[in-house]
Amino acid sequence: MSNEITIKELYSLEHTLAKPLLEKYTYPWEALADIKDVILALGETLPADEYDKVGDNVWIAKSAKVAPTAYINGPAIIGRDTEVRHCAFIRGNALVGDGAVVGNSTELKNVILFDKVQVPHYNYVGDSILGYRAHMGAGSITSNVKSDKKNVVIKDGAEEIATGRKKVGAMLGDDVEVGCGSVLNPGTVVGKNSNIYPLSMVRGVVKANSIYKKQGEIVAKHE
Repeated sequence: MSNEITIKELYSLEHTLAKPLLEKYTYPWEALADIKDVILALGETLPADEYDKVGDNVWIAKSAKVAPTAYINGPAIIGRDTEVRHCAFIRGNALVGDGAVVGNSTELKNVILFDKVQVPHYNYVGDSILGYRAHMGAGSITSNVKSDKKNVVIKDGAEEIATGRKKVGAMLGDDVEVGCGSVLNPGTVVGKNSNIYPLSMVRGVVKANSIYKKQGEIVAKHE
């Protein structure tokens, strides 16, 4: 299996509080089972002069802007200077980094969002890890369960790797851009600095520095 889908190749770990967790593993989906416990442990270490503990195991940076209509269920951490907009629905197990945007009617569940991630309009992000400055266009979603309910397998051409998990969404590397209305099928991995065209249906591995135009048509970016 290509090392392009490893945590080391996908992410700049200095841009997330989850660095100690992710350093323990080779592949990002291996960390999904530990997100809840890591948030609970991290939350108790956050400086009280920078974060407020709100309700049950929800820590929100004092500099964050959270709309009164947003719903945040713990465990969750909302980073510094992050914006959680009108009717956002954070279901729990969400580690949201600094300077991020969680937008109108966006739903998060069991996720790590690195610093400056934007999921700003009608997005569903579940059982997924989004790297530094990754952006999901309006209406784009991660699908995290196969229609046959079997465990998710990561496919990179003819190679396959079993995740052992029924729920795996998308692993987006740093600076990934996902076009509006796209669906990232269970087990999608998109390498750093890649673009997904709008209205795409993506599955498997998209290599770093690529443009995904449609299924079967992926081209390398030109400098």
